[in-house]
Amino acid sequence: MPHTRSRLSTEEMRQLALDAARTILIEDGPQSVTLMAVAKRINRTHANVLHHFGSAGELRRAMAEMMVGRIIREIGEKVVEARQTESDMREIVDITFDAFEKQGMAALMSWMILSSDHEGIAPILDAVHNLVEELGEHRGAPLRQITQILVLTALGEGMIGGPIAEALEVPREAARATLAHQLRIMRGW
Repeated sequence: MPHTRSRLSTEEMRQLALDAARTILIEDGPQSVTLMAVAKRINRTHANVLHHFGSAGELRRAMAEMMVGRIIREIGEKVVEARQTESDMREIVDITFDAFEKQGMAALMSWMILSSDHEGIAPILDAVHNLVEELGEHRGAPLRQITQILVLTALGEGMIGGPIAEALEVPREAARATLAHQLRIMRGW
């Protein structure tokens, strides 16, 4: 008896493909996120994935939007919580660094920047901007500058954090601790 695949709605198919693309990104890097690789991973045809995204670039952009949406929500919730409890910035630093390092945002953003994929990077930058606008200033803390330092440091850490920590003979965790301390000073706590 031949194996049949279940028919998926457009939204289910897109989500299945995006989840597979994210897994490929984390395991093999952004250059490996192709329509063919995603199709193979989800047991669909290249044409089927192409139909839902149009190109590998569009697939990567949709994946970036999905990923940044999740990350922004989590960071936004932690910032609100930190403001209410006056807790440490470390959790926010960890969430941001993990997103760039472990969830593949540094690799994906670097790939887009180096590929001159300005359309792909725009939704990421817009999401960060919108979060800062939504959160607004709090007790005079320079939120825009804090966000800039946090994102740039997390991007760098995600790209070269391990090798530079090893070269300098410092613990990998040192950048997170140092940044959390500096952000605490900037917030005035």
